Order: sequence, then C-alpha cells, then structure tokens
Amino acid sequence: MAVNVETLDKLERKITLELPLEAIQKEVDARLKRLQRQVKLDGFRPGKVPMSIVAQRYGHSVHYEVMNDRVGQAFNAAVAEAQLRVAGQPRITEKDGAPEGVVAFEAIFEVYPEVKIGDLSATEVEKLYAEVDEAAIERTLEILRKQRRTFAARADGEAAQSGDRVTVDFEGKIDGEPFQGGRMTDFAFVLGDGQMLKEFEDAVLGMKVGESKTFPLAFPADYRDKEVAGKTADFLVTVKKIEQQHLPEVNEAFVKSLGIEAGTLEALRDDIRRNLEREVKFRLQARNKAAAFDALAAAAELDLPKAAIEAEIDRLIAGVRQDLKQRGVKDAESVPISRESFRSQAERRVRAGLVVAELIKANNLRATAEQIEAHLRELAASYEHPEEVVRWYKSSAERMSEIESIVLENNVAEFIFGRAKVTLKRVGFADLMGQG
Repeated sequence: MAVNVETLDKLERKITLELPLEAIQKEVDARLKRLQRQVKLDGFRPGKVPMSIVAQRYGHSVHYEVMNDRVGQAFNAAVAEAQLRVAGQPRITEKDGAPEGVVAFEAIFEVYPEVKIGDLSATEVEKLYAEVDEAAIERTLEILRKQRRTFAARADGEAAQSGDRVTVDFEGKIDGEPFQGGRMTDFAFVLGDGQMLKEFEDAVLGMKVGESKTFPLAFPADYRDKEVAGKTADFLVTVKKIEQQHLPEVNEAFVKSLGIEAGTLEALRDDIRRNLEREVKFRLQARNKAAAFDALAAAAELDLPKAAIEAEIDRLIAGVRQDLKQRGVKDAESVPISRESFRSQAERRVRAGLVVAELIKANNLRATAEQIEAHLRELAASYEHPEEVVRWYKSSAERMSEIESIVLENNVAEFIFGRAKVTLKRVGFADLMGQG
C-alpha cells in the first residue's frame, strides 16, 4: 500500500499510521500467555496463576509495550516504503477519528536534506604548513630535562625565583567573603610553569619563607570557574617552603634513561626530531582538515535538520559535563548549561558532517587497508612499545573504525585541497603546538 507523505516544512514530513485493533489484541494475548508461565504469586504454583489475575496485574503494561512495538514497526516500514532518510526521532501522537477497528497515529519527523555541492575550483581555502627547527628541538630537550628535575630547599633567607617550587597557604575573598576553591594549605607549585595565574605567581616571586602578603587578583572574564570569572579577589598568601630546581645534565646516562641506547646527544636530537615531525604532521592534518571542511560546507547548499542540531547540542553538553566531572566539579550533571551557547557550533558540525558525507558518496572516497595500516603504524611509533599499541588497536573493531574514520577524513581534505584554490601559510612551531 502506498504511503501518503505530507510535507509540512522544508524538511518536516507527516505520515499517518493505522493499526488494526484485532492484531494488537492478539499480540497482547500471546504475550500475556507467555508471561503467565513465568509469573510467581503467593498462593499459586509457578505457571498456574489464573489468566484473569495476570491480565489484571500486567495487562496495561503489556498493551503499552505492544502498541510501542507495533507503531515503531509500522513507522519503519512506512518510511522504508517511501524511501525516506529520517533525521532524529519522530514525534508520534494518537489521532482522533480513526475508522472502527483501527487505531491511528500521526508521525511528524524530519528527513535528511538534499545536499548540493558547488564548484570546488572556485572555493578558496588556506592550508597551513610548519617546520621543526633547531629551536623546537632545544625547547623539547629542556622539557625533557624539566620532567626529570629534582628540588632541594633553598638556604634560609633566599627569595623565591622563577623555576623554584614553593609551598604556600593562601585564602582568597571576594567582597570580604570566602569562595569555593579560594583557600588551600600546603599547596605546592613551580613558579613560571603557569599552573597559577600570572598575577598570583608575580605576587609570590621574591617572597621568603615565613613571609605573608596580601594582594588583589582579577580573574579573567573567561576563567574556567564561572563563579569567580571577571571578579577581583583579595588574597592572603604565606610562603612555607622554597625549593630550588636542579636540571639533570645532558650526558650518556640521561640520554639512555630516555630509551636511546646509543647514549649520544645526536641520537637523542634525531629521536626528538622524528617525534616532533609526527606530532606536527598530525596537528597540521587536524587544522587543515577543519579548514577544508569549513570551505566545503560554505560551498554547499542545504537545509539543516533541527533534530540533528539538537542531538549535536546534546553531545556537546554531555562532553562539557564529562570534562567537569574529570576536573572534580561537584554536581557536574546538574550544573546549568545554556543550550543556545552551543547552537552555532552544533550547526557548523551538522552542516560539515552532511556535506562531507555527500562528497564521500558522490566521489566514492574511501580509506584503503594500506592507508589504515600506515596511519596506525605512524601513530604507534610515538609510543615506547609500538607493536603493543598496534595489537591493542587491532583487538577492537571499534578502535580500528576510529582509525579508518580519521584516514577517510584526511582523504576528503586532500580531495578538497586538490580542487580548491589553495593559499599556503606558514605557522610557527610554538603556535601550532599551543606553546605561544
């Protein structure tokens, strides 16, 4: 039977589903009979509870389940027959005025849009490139030294300097009132490492053990804790310990401790360069991929399904709540989060996803087995035991699917760059790595 599909809006559709009451009742009766064999009630042997009691106790819930199942099946069959691609969940409500012996429902839903991709040769896109220079290698070498540094107490009377580890007590107040997270005892941090706000570090710099100081601190407007963001607090800090850092000498023992068997500085620098080049490649791919997808989306014409946008907002908010949990924020699940603040980001993601999917389909793009294997090997090479990493990925179809998706997205980006008007732009290593 042909399905009558009514267009309500650009992407919104409505269909009517009719279900025979006789078939529904037969299914309810069959399920109640199966349930009768399992029900246990005081005063009756297992499987011997009278059907009238089973129906009285469970009839409503079984009827509800059957209706849900039958409506779902009817909806799926109808959209399949009409060859519709449904975006999001349908809104299904019972319809009045159905013929005798029939129960009717209206299903209102959205469909995925037709995507028209414009001429990519007229699309302009910027492609970044970067180089691993000697300064980047030196900076990484210093990071490796800092990771293995030790600390020893400074002599009495010496002031705290950049690079020292200081242990302090502090308490902050806003308008004379304490605030959550504003008070700590025996709190240790390294001056210059950026663990604390610069104003806090500047206040402690030059202090001596036993000294106390009061100073104002203005929290940035975009500070992670929204309760204090944009506000000014008065802090009282007392220095309890100052320890001077000692960086290890770059010698054979240090090099070998990093897993470089040759034990030479040259071998270490070569290893650093290879690791940095891999990291630079992956970061450039991510940023260039985003630029390519944005350019592709801008060159396309399509309507966005509201349901897909709302689902994407849900995913973004879920990610924020998960991040809050990992940071130890109390009541992370109930913290008020504005959906509207994520709407533009969700729209961009949905738009890009639909357009990229259309490009893949139209041009039969895919990730080859060789590309997937090469990407996996390159990813694993940055770990201490690459083969174990490879085996770990290959032991899970889900993890390998993630690798395949990354490779496919890279292929799509290169396809776009191969057809668009590309402008090359050099980006500094520190900016690319977020070290600026």
